[in-house]
Amino acid sequence: MTRERPHRRHRRQASLASAALLVAYFVAPVEPDVDGPRLALRALATALLVLLVARLVVGQVRGQLTDAATPTSVWHLAVALVAGVLTFALADYVIAISAPDQFVNLRTRVDALYFAVATLTTVGYGDVHANGQLARMAVIAQMVFSIGVLAGGASLAVGRLTGRPPPTPPR
Repeated sequence: MTRERPHRRHRRQASLASAALLVAYFVAPVEPDVDGPRLALRALATALLVLLVARLVVGQVRGQLTDAATPTSVWHLAVALVAGVLTFALADYVIAISAPDQFVNLRTRVDALYFAVATLTTVGYGDVHANGQLARMAVIAQMVFSIGVLAGGASLAVGRLTGRPPPTPPR
C-alpha cells in the first residue's frame, strides 16, 4: 500500500470542510425577522463573522507571502474563502426573507449564493439585485470585502495551486 501524498490529504480535508460549510449554509435554521432589535443583533453577529473570516483570510495570505508557507496553508485559505462567500450569501438571504422589498428576485438560499458569487466575481447579471437601502449597504460591504479580501486571497490561492510563485511583499 502506498502512502498518500500530504497535499492530497490536505486537499481532501479542505474539500470536506468546504462541503460541510456548504451543507451548514443550506441547513442552518433561518426565519424571517421583522423585529428591529433581533435584526440588529443578527447584523452585529454577521459583522463579527465577516471580521473573523477577514482575519482568517488575511492571516492565510500573509502566510502565503512568507517563506514559512506550507502546502496546507493554501487549502486553509481556500476554506476561508468559501466561508466568506457563504457568510455573505446567508446574510443576503436573511435580509431578503426579513424584508422582501430589499432584494429583487432573491427568494431562496440558492438565489442568495448565486448573488454572492455574482457579486464576488463582479459579473452582476442584474436578475438579482439590491433594491432597498439595507440591502445596498450590505452589498457595499460585500463588494469591499470581496475586492479587498476574497479576490486577493483567491488570486493568491489560484496562483499557488497552479505553481506560480507568490509576489514578494513590499519592503
